[in-house]
Amino acid sequence: MSSDLETQDHGAPTFAIVMPGQPGDNPTTPKNVPHKGGAVNPSVDDLRVKFGAAIGRHEVGWGETTVYVERTKVREICAWLQSDPSQSYEYLSDVTAVEYRDQVRPIEVVWHIRSLKFRRFLRLKVELPKDGKTPLDVPSVWPVWKGADWLERECYDMFGITFAEHPDLRRILLWEQYKEGFPLRKDFPLRGRFSRAEQLKNALAADPEARYSMEEISVLEAFTDLPADMRKRLGGGEKVGE
Repeated sequence: MSSDLETQDHGAPTFAIVMPGQPGDNPTTPKNVPHKGGAVNPSVDDLRVKFGAAIGRHEVGWGETTVYVERTKVREICAWLQSDPSQSYEYLSDVTAVEYRDQVRPIEVVWHIRSLKFRRFLRLKVELPKDGKTPLDVPSVWPVWKGADWLERECYDMFGITFAEHPDLRRILLWEQYKEGFPLRKDFPLRGRFSRAEQLKNALAADPEARYSMEEISVLEAFTDLPADMRKRLGGGEKVGE
């Protein structure tokens, strides 16, 4: 969003709001959008010109364009989409994955990106075959969008996708010593891989301090520096639930 500086009679500066997008465009809600087909995001043709064979097929569904790209080129493609003035995809809204029940169909790693300047949405996908030979890893886009940090950690935690060169790739929802696998994979049993008794045994045997960084541990140690009445109140805990 940009603004033109104006000055009122009393001298106080004001800003005229200018909506992003092409000159003369007004934001509108799309109507009667077809399920399949429709206008293709113009960035797809630009990607084919720039990256050639690294850009695979594309699909349009409910007005949204999905393009399949080569696994090793993901970061390079994202960096260009983010930095090139003709694209300006400055916002990464999600990183996730999809596994289908079909044993032959590959796992898909998915990136949702938006250009606020041009009001464009683009979905990038990489297919990872479940052949036991292709590694479940893709380049991290953290160097392009810092917001990818926790998004990639969650995808790693739930699906087992490794994001190469991520600065701190570790579980974010489950504890780091979790041994049962990746809960959103189709081969993951609903009740977990271990019995409830074994799950409880593993939880009780775990070292709780091993799950925290040194910075977090230093915060816990600061408890002794709190006033006595606050320590008493915090020590009592809140009684909620059962």
